[in-house]
Amino acid sequence: MPSLADPTSLLLAAFALFLGGVLKGATGAGSPVIAVPILSLLYSVPFAVAVFVLPNLMTNLWQGWQYRAHVFDQRFTLIFALTGGIGAAIGSVMLAHLPADTLMLGLALVVLLYIGFRLARPGWRLPSAWSQRLVAPIGLLGGIMQGAGGISAPVSVTFLNAMRLDRPVFIVTISAFFAVMAAIQFPALWSLGLLDDTRLLQSLIAAGLLFAGMPVGERLARRLSARAFDRAMLVLLAAIALRLIWVAAT
Repeated sequence: MPSLADPTSLLLAAFALFLGGVLKGATGAGSPVIAVPILSLLYSVPFAVAVFVLPNLMTNLWQGWQYRAHVFDQRFTLIFALTGGIGAAIGSVMLAHLPADTLMLGLALVVLLYIGFRLARPGWRLPSAWSQRLVAPIGLLGGIMQGAGGISAPVSVTFLNAMRLDRPVFIVTISAFFAVMAAIQFPALWSLGLLDDTRLLQSLIAAGLLFAGMPVGERLARRLSARAFDRAMLVLLAAIALRLIWVAAT
């Protein structure tokens, strides 16, 4: 693992966070999918998850507040967010105790699953009755993935996409989910010794980089087709996932 003082690693880490902000601004979700794997590759999975907790909390509180008028079902949103928070606490304990190689391979698998879901997203809409039945287990599973590896998108984003929610409804629902998870992750990571004063400062700096990238993503989304932007991100993610597997296996 390179030193945090290594200039090249710092520049790459800053770029990863900025790029995560670009993706967040362009799509309303997905910043951990870019930033967490790159930070994990540069440093470690526990470092990446701990440093990303405040950016995740702050950006999602911001977007949730912006789109607060679009909550479509308060009970559904509350169950989704709270079960995600419970799962995040469970995943944080796993993060503190699993071996580094296991975490890196697990994160690579999560990224590859995310890519698969994005490429083969089903064309059908999940019936409302099924979404109500699945919201608690999906929220719990997504939270565990977020806590242990820093990414819940293969579960949470795919679930909401299958419901075919309108963009404002999607953003406020996923923002509530991510914000509650981050709010529970914060004290959990602190109590487990994965977050301290130094990483808290690093996390605040990371939040600034993420917020700096969000307006760029909003502008890019107006100029590039969503399909072209998504494909470019997926190619980058595939390369990151393969690199994570290589590092963990050697």
